[in-house]
Amino acid sequence: MATLNVKDFPDALYQKLKKQARREGRSVASEVQVLLAEALIRSRKYTVNDFRGVGAEIWRGVDVQKYIDGEREGW
Repeated sequence: MATLNVKDFPDALYQKLKKQARREGRSVASEVQVLLAEALIRSRKYTVNDFRGVGAEIWRGVDVQKYIDGEREGW
């Protein structure tokens, strides 16, 4: 298993990390592993194709050009 050393880690952040680890019943090292694993899982990159069709129902039956023209008149 690899070893990770972090230099110049802010004291205030370390204290928060230590408190959270204590609340969760884990060591600081274990808490860091859990937090990093969760962050890496959540950090999935999306592409434009992932959003294809999202919000389409909002524009159904709307003349987009008329809508844009109306917005521009309000400027």
